[in-house]
Amino acid sequence: MAITRRPAPIRSSQSADRATLRALLGTRDFRRLLTVRLVSQLSDGVFQVSLASYVIFSPERQATPADIASMLAVLLLPFSVVGPFAGVLLDRWRRRQVLYLGNLARFGLGLATAALLLGRAPEWLFFASALLVTALNRFILAGLSAALPRVVEPAQLVTANALSPTAGTIAAACGGGVGFLVHQVLPPGPSADAALVTVAAALYLAASLAARRMAPDLLGPEHHPDRPDLRAALGRAGHALVEGLRHLVKESRPALHALAAVTAARFCYGVLIVTVLMLSRYTFNNPADSQAGLATLGTALGLSAVGFFLAAVVSPWFTRRLGLTGWMVACLGSAAVFVPGLGLFFTAGPAMAAALLLGVVTQGTKICADTIVQNAVEDDYRGRVFALYDVLFNVAFVAAAGVTALVLPLNGRSAGVVLGVAAVYGLSAALYARRPA
Repeated sequence: MAITRRPAPIRSSQSADRATLRALLGTRDFRRLLTVRLVSQLSDGVFQVSLASYVIFSPERQATPADIASMLAVLLLPFSVVGPFAGVLLDRWRRRQVLYLGNLARFGLGLATAALLLGRAPEWLFFASALLVTALNRFILAGLSAALPRVVEPAQLVTANALSPTAGTIAAACGGGVGFLVHQVLPPGPSADAALVTVAAALYLAASLAARRMAPDLLGPEHHPDRPDLRAALGRAGHALVEGLRHLVKESRPALHALAAVTAARFCYGVLIVTVLMLSRYTFNNPADSQAGLATLGTALGLSAVGFFLAAVVSPWFTRRLGLTGWMVACLGSAAVFVPGLGLFFTAGPAMAAALLLGVVTQGTKICADTIVQNAVEDDYRGRVFALYDVLFNVAFVAAAGVTALVLPLNGRSAGVVLGVAAVYGLSAALYARRPA
């Protein structure tokens, strides 16, 4: 339920935002956790561009929506199986160690992936290595979200959630920008992709060393009942996940509703991502010019990053006036209007404007959902819930790509897809606004 407050003067609200932001940035432990996120997600952006270049924009192949869906399924669906078990470990293992060792493992895997590209190894070996890097990425992001309440005060959570994940997303976009620039200079091919993966591996090592600077017990969890070994913890994973789900259903209904809304938004975002990929390659540019297609995609992602930043700026202000519920409904409802209003032109200008606005509403929705889950879920369950959160994200994204592959033409032009996405946004806004308390 939204909390109604008497509107404060804008000047006072802005001063409170600045004071909260200064307090956050003045906290050593928060700065260190933020550094780990920024360096790690910067590397993610570089790594993801190398994947996109290899699978979608390779001059040797004609990528289809089905190719994109297959890539996402290979990289994300297996984590949907192991992710909940990772959540159990996040509630038992020291989260600082997860960030330290997880990024260290990604450093090694990144070097192995680069070697596979240079050696022109079979494609399934490349995907297997990339799968492990991506799976660890989701594991680490869940740990970062679960650890955030350990380094900030409860009253600072909205601002922290506006700053930290958004800054990480912008860092990933910057990493993607680096990748796009490299591909404008180097001849497209395995050597360029391997160079990018090597840069990503070096950044993963930097993230690991940044995590090592934090105290081992800083990020919790606070309670370690019997500290079971790995085999025992995995053996109890199924029961523990049922407990986490029961906690959501019986004791954290606001978190459950927020997860449902943000999952629907993620599905819509996935459909639109595949659409923009196809438009960038086959409609906005000459299909034979892979560099131009990659540059157009980079522009769209860069504008979305600007939207993420704007969401971080405006979300604390809007949540004080509309409440978390009101701001989430506003984000979902506005997307139902501007997606068809801009997307049905199927031209580059309106598509770029839509990318900017999607960045605002997508990140604004996530800021609300993160804060609701962190406030409504007890610390002992938080790791499991955020791991389930990531599973929902992955399944929704892959499902979106799969559905889009069935109905989207190669050139990306489909009024039915655009109108269908708008309808899902609108329905999600209406259902979340009318959810039971």
